[in-house]
Amino acid sequence: MTDFDDIRPYNDDEVRPVLDRILADRELADAVMRLKFPRLAGPLGFILRPLVARVMRRELVGVDSVDKFQLVVEKYMRHMIESTTTEITHSGLDKLDPNRAYLFVSNHRDIAMDPAFVNWSLYHAGFKTLRIAIGDNLLTKEYVSDLMRLNKSFIVNRSAKAPREKLKAAKKLSAYIYHSLTAENANIWIAQREGRAKDGNDLTNSAVVGMLTLNRPKTEDYADYVRELSIVPVSISYELDPCDEAKAHELHQQRTSGAYQKGDQEDVQSIARGIAGQKGHVHVAFGDVLSGDFADTDAVTAEIDRQIWSNYVLHSSNCMAFDQVGEEARSLPYSDKSLSYEPSNVSDERASFDLRLQAVPSDYRDIVQAMYANPVRNKLAATGGGQ
Repeated sequence: MTDFDDIRPYNDDEVRPVLDRILADRELADAVMRLKFPRLAGPLGFILRPLVARVMRRELVGVDSVDKFQLVVEKYMRHMIESTTTEITHSGLDKLDPNRAYLFVSNHRDIAMDPAFVNWSLYHAGFKTLRIAIGDNLLTKEYVSDLMRLNKSFIVNRSAKAPREKLKAAKKLSAYIYHSLTAENANIWIAQREGRAKDGNDLTNSAVVGMLTLNRPKTEDYADYVRELSIVPVSISYELDPCDEAKAHELHQQRTSGAYQKGDQEDVQSIARGIAGQKGHVHVAFGDVLSGDFADTDAVTAEIDRQIWSNYVLHSSNCMAFDQVGEEARSLPYSDKSLSYEPSNVSDERASFDLRLQAVPSDYRDIVQAMYANPVRNKLAATGGGQ
């Protein structure tokens, strides 16, 4: 494992020393204080900081393994789910074996919550928790990197610039993923693309699939190697996206100005908004293991897209937006219960959704509508017009 020491998650014997180091970091206490008490952090920071540090030390006093650290995370995750979702459901896990390792490739809507909801679904169904791919562009502070690696994240090198460096980093990542799956029987999560699908149009980047197979020996058949990876497409659907307006603003800027300049702390703000914002009903749909005779990267990419689109569980918000952009959503099945969509049956939800849209600046309200409508269009395309 020494070949992967700079990108892998921490092992149990590293947990306590890492925790002791970051708990002594004043910057972590400051960050938690600003997150929990944004209005009081400035004037009362000198009082709150030591209190926050003391609470963190008490919470983590007996934590000396990855499993124990994840139990602490699970408690906060449970509170977040209770306060920001109406329900979380999942489907498809009955087709998978809890004792096997899978490479879960999911659509990407939220920086932190996508892998968190997949992890939650797996954990509560008796599966092993995930090793999670996270870009080094998000690890702006050492304590952030430490926290992520304590929670079984591994690092994707996106800072490499030279073509040779980028290829070397991609080969290393490919080898680590294969090693995790086959030698350590560890589940892996990776997004289907770098960056969120801000327009709601879930499309797999073929470069991601290409990276996954870089480790394939030249003597091994491509289809055999893909089957070894045990790829499972995953469709995550949010009834409400806490970052919908911010995503639309970015897309509007790109559309009108040709470019968008991201702020220094924008990713951090998106993570916080995604965690704390109202999400309504969240569904995680697990697809089938890719087991066909795939000829190349394009064939694998197309199958991942097909499964993500066809397994995507629609919400009333998707159907209402589809109606609003001038297409017919009537009788479309939505929710995990496959209810038949009729506008007259969701009048309360429609009033709430309309208020949400009215709060969005009119210049890019149509982008938010399209964001919710696009999953319907993709699902219809993947299923031949029905669910």
